Amino acid sequence: MLVHDDIFFWHGWGGKLKLGSGKCRLRIYDLKRGDKKGLMHLRPIIVVVSDVEDSKMSVRSCSSHIATLVSKEFNIDPHRMLWVEYYPEHQYGVEPLHDIPEKFDAVEFEWHGDKAIQPKWRELKAPLLDEVKKLIFA
Repeated sequence: MLVHDDIFFWHGWGGKLKLGSGKCRLRIYDLKRGDKKGLMHLRPIIVVVSDVEDSKMSVRSCSSHIATLVSKEFNIDPHRMLWVEYYPEHQYGVEPLHDIPEKFDAVEFEWHGDKAIQPKWRELKAPLLDEVKKLIFA
């Protein structure tokens, strides 16, 4: 069940210069809330983040910082959360246009206390990819 869908703003580490500040689309799904079968999920919280056009920073470049903030602000146990970065299909260039296909990456972090560090990206594959797509595109 979708519990949050909005633009998430984060402050960076640059003080008055606001270096590293940005925003992204943040969707949080809680599988426990919509589950009528009583299934147990190892990671019942699925967080999907996507870049927005007018952000000064990309999600990928600040993923540890964003994950730390989201975990704190929404009181999410990071070890029960699946972090997914979603990049929709887009085109670039002039005729002929070049396509970049949509991409779903799961990101694993090392957690030191309440801080996410050392992100590791991996392509999300079926059947988990299919379940995430069902959530996003429902």
